[in-house]
Amino acid sequence: MDKSPPTGAETSAATHPADEVGRALDRRAELSEFLRSRRARLKPEDVGLPVFGRHRRVPGLRREELAQLAGVSVAYYTRLEQGNGRNVSAEVLDAIARALRLNDAEHAHLTHLARPRPLKRKHAWRAQQVRPSLRQLLDTFEGTPAYVTGRRSQILAWNRMAAAVFGDWGELPAQERNWARLVFLRPEYRVLFADWESKATDIVGMLRMDAGRHPDDPHLSALVGELSVKSAEFRQLWARHDVREKCHGVKALRHPLVGELTLNFESFQPPGDPEQMLITYHAEPGTPSAEALRLLASWGTDAHRLRQEAEEV
Repeated sequence: MDKSPPTGAETSAATHPADEVGRALDRRAELSEFLRSRRARLKPEDVGLPVFGRHRRVPGLRREELAQLAGVSVAYYTRLEQGNGRNVSAEVLDAIARALRLNDAEHAHLTHLARPRPLKRKHAWRAQQVRPSLRQLLDTFEGTPAYVTGRRSQILAWNRMAAAVFGDWGELPAQERNWARLVFLRPEYRVLFADWESKATDIVGMLRMDAGRHPDDPHLSALVGELSVKSAEFRQLWARHDVREKCHGVKALRHPLVGELTLNFESFQPPGDPEQMLITYHAEPGTPSAEALRLLASWGTDAHRLRQEAEEV
């Protein structure tokens, strides 16, 4: 593994933790804004309700319409949307999720916000560690780019092929080994990802999931504050309250050495730490992308140097 981060590398506090960020990560505010945003995207005709009148003062469903669909009182739903999810049952949340037509990730996010699990302060925000055996496993993927991420999109460990494809993260300070910072703050990643907007949307959606699980994480609050100050695109995406859980898919890359790459990725959750994810990339056999990966693998450690030289041209 090339210049792998020290065990427990952790995101440090950002230099611009704006005051509004603390409010953005407040659990009650998150719950309120998430429910409002999901309600606003539905129309009565989308859920089989009659439309009365041509002019509606609010976009999407009214609170009373959503309460009717969920089978709860308007007063109860109003309290919930105001951020008071105390003692709400799983059955009620399920009914509201169905009424709002939430997908699995959104349903999980709603549950995290409305029924937060108490945090064990003894282990709060401790640095995440990658097991030595998992690091060894990364090294066995000789022709396969692979890395491990943790909370708030932090990159915890990677192999040589990941460095050849995505850049040598070992040259960065530990706090910069973070997908959100790379995607929004480093111009070379706008070039690397052929569909940068899709990658950016995915990253913000996964940070939103983290915010639901750990709204009082000071490192996450600082990261969101830094990105909100430095990137208008991040601010716009964060305001949407969209959530994502990426498990598999396809990424198109524009590599500075080998050109266009189309890679399939798969995500796996290693046992022992539910907040870590192992991500691997591979190309369809017999394709130009497979040949390009083989070429990068054959260059070995020279691929890192050549990639850096190509980016500087």
